[in-house]
Amino acid sequence: MASAYNRLQVLLELVIENYAVVDRLRVRFHPGLNLLTGETGSGKSIVVDALGLLFGGRASAEMIRSGHDRARISGIFSVSDLGDLDVAAEDGELLIEREILAGGKSRAFIGSRPAAIALLKELAPLLGDIHGQHEQQLLFSSDAQLRMLDSFAGAGESVRVLYERWTAAGKELSELERSEQEKLRLLDLWSFQKKEIEGAAPVAGEDATLEQERRVLMNMGRVQESTGAAFAALYDSPDSALTMVRAAVKKLDEVARIDASVAPVREMLEPAAIAIQEASDALRDYLDKLEADPARLEQIEERLSAVDKLKRKYGASLDEVIAFLAEVKEQIAAVENAGERMALLRKQQAELAAQFETAAARLTAGRKKAAKELEKRVVTELASLAMERSVFRVEVTPAPWSATGADAVRFLISANPGEEPKPLEKVASGGELSRIALALKTCLAATGAGRTLVFDEVDAGVGGRAAEGIGRRLKKLAASDQVLCVTHLAQIAGFADHHYLVEKQESRGRTVASVEELDRKQRVREIGRMLSGETLTTEALKHAERLIETGLTAKS
Repeated sequence: MASAYNRLQVLLELVIENYAVVDRLRVRFHPGLNLLTGETGSGKSIVVDALGLLFGGRASAEMIRSGHDRARISGIFSVSDLGDLDVAAEDGELLIEREILAGGKSRAFIGSRPAAIALLKELAPLLGDIHGQHEQQLLFSSDAQLRMLDSFAGAGESVRVLYERWTAAGKELSELERSEQEKLRLLDLWSFQKKEIEGAAPVAGEDATLEQERRVLMNMGRVQESTGAAFAALYDSPDSALTMVRAAVKKLDEVARIDASVAPVREMLEPAAIAIQEASDALRDYLDKLEADPARLEQIEERLSAVDKLKRKYGASLDEVIAFLAEVKEQIAAVENAGERMALLRKQQAELAAQFETAAARLTAGRKKAAKELEKRVVTELASLAMERSVFRVEVTPAPWSATGADAVRFLISANPGEEPKPLEKVASGGELSRIALALKTCLAATGAGRTLVFDEVDAGVGGRAAEGIGRRLKKLAASDQVLCVTHLAQIAGFADHHYLVEKQESRGRTVASVEELDRKQRVREIGRMLSGETLTTEALKHAERLIETGLTAKS
């Protein structure tokens, strides 16, 4: 059997800590059919719930074991293909962990690295599928039924992209087709704003330059006086800095002729003299340009007033005003070219609609063909589950366009002869729904890569021959997928490849759940208990032996 699992995503180990009535639990699972049994209330579903958390299920602080501040679930999966997800397995094994904190928050880890819960939900369909009473209710959903049919059909062509492009073109067209009055009102406003800004012809940064020039003109007398004094101190007065430095150089030349060690000091003054000379020349040029100009000052005041008006209306700075002008020009161009754009969009929308229709029709044909095949297979599966007189129909009817095409899908069932097939929710009992779900899972499992399939309460409301049929179907599923199943029925437990007993015990005054993998002898006793109750009878043990033998010889 191991070779059949080379390509599967298999759960190898599950560790549960401080969760519900579990203190610490470590369970190793195997390929094939893994069955969990135990008395009512023993905590069998805890294993299923814990696995659900690793698949991104909702966490609750109420499930933390009393006296602890956190619960932790971890699972090791043997993996082969995780698609395009950015998840790295180590030596073909993937570690997923989930931690629930007392405050209600939870954290997830993949390969010991923090991960978003959303990533666990993306990863879950590749690793496994949990089917319990809640998931059975999903069978009533038309959307879920459509997804199952598409999974069975292996629908390769998706209409989603075409639909999204078609709806996007329609949305843009609707925006452009606003009332003509509104367009004209906005166009008049934008045209006025464009004319006002372009008329002022603002230049980025010119306001700062004008402010600087304005300060100089308003303080011309003071600037001229201070600049002249600085020029005199450096160059023009008898005791100017340049005169003093040159005198010092001359004196040091005399000393150097006597003591050459002074020469370096004299050389230090040379750059100072050059710097003073250059500064003096620059100040002379600046003084020559300084001139009171009342007309220029008035011109600057007018320009700054115009610039300030633009900034008050269109932006806090000239850069923002200029950016606003660019935006207004784009808006005007968009309105002026709206007719051309709308014509193009109408053409695109018509082309996309035609493409969508063609793709949707092809998808519908594929769905109807697959529906016929799925009907046959489900009826065959139901016959083996003691529903041999059932009629199963897959109804594919026209529906408004959507990202999934142009079809609505409904599963119809008639469990009794002479009755017209009706929607599942109207006619299927709990036990029948469990068997229908199992039949569908069996048919769908044959179409995809193997995963870990988990069944909780799949035997609800059934017994006798139907129970044996469920056991055989689970055994068949386990040939291509790893199967974990919680069951109350001995007829199903007999088909296990690996049998686990879930028990509650009292330890140090507290209830503790445990899980033990059973050997052949232990299996006989557990299945005997399931048959006869607390008092084990010889007949029950013999019957248990027969059930195990039947399971061993069953074809998977």
